[in-house]
Amino acid sequence: METRKRLTREQKKEKAVIDLINQMLAMAGHDVTYEDILGVEKWFQKYAMTVEQGEEFKKWGKKYLMKNLQMRADAAEKEMMWFNVMWGLTYSNWEEYYKLK
Repeated sequence: METRKRLTREQKKEKAVIDLINQMLAMAGHDVTYEDILGVEKWFQKYAMTVEQGEEFKKWGKKYLMKNLQMRADAAEKEMMWFNVMWGLTYSNWEEYYKLK
């Protein structure tokens, strides 16, 4: 039986960023992964998602961070806001969405 090394806190954070990017792209319906966009400048501006997809992703990401990084709910929510600022995709229906509200 092979023993697996435990990931350090920093390695868990790095893995979380990769997992979040992959999930965001998948939820937005794009057939690309972190590996595909690695090294591409301003990749997050080349892909879009709807506001509704963005809200679903934030909920998913919050649960992911709470489970995998043992974050409190408020900390996970803030982390998802920062994630969105740094790597969030553009919204394709921003104006339409807020006209309806």
